[in-house]
Amino acid sequence: MDKAATQAQSTDQPADIEASKNTDIIKKDTLAKQSFYDFYLEEHQNMACRRLHFAGSSFGLLGLAKSVKTRSPKPLLKGIAAGYACAWVGHFFFEKNKPASFKFPLKSFVSDFRMYTDVLRGRLSLKDREFDKI
Repeated sequence: MDKAATQAQSTDQPADIEASKNTDIIKKDTLAKQSFYDFYLEEHQNMACRRLHFAGSSFGLLGLAKSVKTRSPKPLLKGIAAGYACAWVGHFFFEKNKPASFKFPLKSFVSDFRMYTDVLRGRLSLKDREFDKI
């Protein structure tokens, strides 16, 4: 190899390594999110618990909408309280486990709305787990 080819190869290599590092970081972040969501779904196998989560998330969204409409924080606070009450009843009485929000509040909040959208898209069932497509 001549000197010019060696220099071109050596200048390309750091860019390739940098791109590889960025790709690895993105993959690890995506895997971490998927891994937590898999854990989250394992904690929501009972259909009554799932239904209560869906209802609770709906109450939260309705509270948000009413809060924006009335320009008052009260409906939002009521929606959040109703949402968590539904979810915690589902965990304590039906699923018989502790809510993930106790240890991972932000990841749990995000995963709850991911589960909500999966139900709306037909990927998760509120009737029977055998109909789940995830």
